[in-house]
Amino acid sequence: MSTHAKRERLLLADLLEAAGPEAPTLCEGWTARELAAHVVVRERRLDAAAGIVIPALKNRLDRVQAEFAAKPYEELIQLIRTGPPKYSPYNLKQIDEGANAVEFYVHAEDVRRAQPDWTPRELDPVFSDALWSRLEKAARVMGRKSPVGIVLRRPDGQTAVAHKGTPVVTVTGEPGELTLFAHGRQEAAQVELEGDKEASTRALEAKLGI
Repeated sequence: MSTHAKRERLLLADLLEAAGPEAPTLCEGWTARELAAHVVVRERRLDAAAGIVIPALKNRLDRVQAEFAAKPYEELIQLIRTGPPKYSPYNLKQIDEGANAVEFYVHAEDVRRAQPDWTPRELDPVFSDALWSRLEKAARVMGRKSPVGIVLRRPDGQTAVAHKGTPVVTVTGEPGELTLFAHGRQEAAQVELEGDKEASTRALEAKLGI
């Protein structure tokens, strides 16, 4: 059976292909071409991808990513579809699922929701639960820079604390929407905020994500 990561990978590739290289995305400053280059570098050039989390290596990451962005767009799409090379740890099913299911879901929505005619995507319950499970574990990391307390809540009442603090803003939505919110796509996420107006505004403007 196909994993969530594999399905989201193919969907992301299809969306990037349909959008075209110059299409906007929710990743600030990135076109679809630049987003595609990021995805390829992340799993094919681990030496450069370390710059995603290590500031000292960011210049190397930017240089390598620009080199990939200069490749034919069709080649980038094919590299995403075919997945990482054999020697990559992402070839291991557990690592691929753990590292890429959320990554590819978020980037697929980065492409979809930057288009003027996008419509909500209904996720199957199993995938929604998988996203929620990951979000529960990562919420505090995602929300660590928030200036206000943030509680993420599913419609069924399950909650995860993204940041302890006062005042508190409760963000309610489906797991996929909460995932986008926690990854810094607050304005694009279809959620409801409960809290005073100023705190809610600060939560919307907070630097969330890794």
